Amino acid sequence: MKASMFAIKAEVRDPRARTFTFTAEKTMYGGKRIAKGDTIFVFASENEGGQGLIASGVVTSAKAIAKKRGIARQTPRVSITIRRAALAKRRLGRNELKLFSDWSDGHPETELNFKFYRQATNKIVGISDEAAAFLRGFF
Repeated sequence: MKASMFAIKAEVRDPRARTFTFTAEKTMYGGKRIAKGDTIFVFASENEGGQGLIASGVVTSAKAIAKKRGIARQTPRVSITIRRAALAKRRLGRNELKLFSDWSDGHPETELNFKFYRQATNKIVGISDEAAAFLRGFF
């Protein structure tokens, strides 16, 4: 089975770490389907003092978090561990993506802006092959 492509925007304490661990992260846009072996691009959340895209890697573990009883609407959450494969060589964050706001233009930059910054919460998202190809150009 073909591995899927994902991106995460979250608080990253050590942008140069060889391994990243994220606990009970929100998922949107297919992010709940993340699994071991998937490729992922890591964005250090500007809300937490980060600079945007910092690394790419491979998911080494993924575990869905059980929903809490008695709460009608809950965003699915997943805990993941990532083995870093590369560090970003160029900057890509909110400032670089905010120009891409025509949600129907089909650009990979627009997809990333929409999924990460239209709602500024940290999250794991599924991304298209085109967005993944665009992000590979930063490594």
